Amino acid sequence: MTEPFFIGIDGPAGAGKSSVSKESARRLGYGYLDTGSVYRALAWHVLAAGASTDDADAVLAAFETFEPVVSLDPDVRTIRVGETDVTQAIRTPETSAAVSGVARVLPVREKVNELFRALVAESGLPGVVVEGRDITTVVAPDAPVRILLTAHPDVRAARRSAELGDPDTAAVAEAMRKRDASDSKVVDFLHAAPGVDVVDTTDLDFDQSVAAVLAVIDEKTGGRDGR
Repeated sequence: MTEPFFIGIDGPAGAGKSSVSKESARRLGYGYLDTGSVYRALAWHVLAAGASTDDADAVLAAFETFEPVVSLDPDVRTIRVGETDVTQAIRTPETSAAVSGVARVLPVREKVNELFRALVAESGLPGVVVEGRDITTVVAPDAPVRILLTAHPDVRAARRSAELGDPDTAAVAEAMRKRDASDSKVVDFLHAAPGVDVVDTTDLDFDQSVAAVLAVIDEKTGGRDGR
């Protein structure tokens, strides 16, 4: 079987990473993997065991019994841990607050990255669009298409504020700044590594952002991207 075509998309919150990646996957007929949801599911798993993600040993121990089942269908966004559907549970404030603790445990990141590679390799799909924060540099540094999707911080904050239904854009911007500062201690997702194409969505609407990403894919593949 031919190895699935790997498209890696990184970037900060509010750049349009998830929505643009999903729509790009739909148009390509590819699968879509939101790597952040897997980290969230692991955080949920740690909490469900009565532990804290601030405890690195507890996070490592939880990974040993972590059995995620992730849908790669861009129109069916579900994730289970064992037999438990955690699709909604991983979006609660409690789980959201615990995710950074999981992401800071480097041995766990290495194991989760191996999991991502396996999910793509065993997908049986012609290709998978994988989005996250270190896909282009760590998970798949040799992927045929690697994109950093970014936008001005003020624009990102406004988008995230609208998405959350929170009118206090300043508070949302400060929360994003803190999260970016924390996460960037582990991985640089704000700057493009050599060979990574940058798509700045600051002045682009959704359709234009998707078109820009698909244009990069076309350029990198000479139009042989599955469409």
